[in-house]
Amino acid sequence: MLATKAKQKIIEKYRLFEDDTGSSEVQIALLTEEIKHLASHLKKNPKDVHSRRGLLKMVSKRKALLNYLARENEKRYTSIIKKIGLKK
Repeated sequence: MLATKAKQKIIEKYRLFEDDTGSSEVQIALLTEEIKHLASHLKKNPKDVHSRRGLLKMVSKRKALLNYLARENEKRYTSIIKKIGLKK
């Protein structure tokens, strides 16, 4: 889990307008940070099967959000991909 302050920083960086907390870009950015955090945990604890399952669910949800964004708005999709540093 990310700390509240860390989440606020991510939301401020990726939001589209003032009160934006749930746009696709924000959700993708938050999931990416959670995935990075959980991946480092799994490197230290390779037998933690429950966390691995949670990681796979997060990756799947992020992929679904990225696919949605690619379908709806290609410009926003490429922008978020570049900001976060993911491959197409």
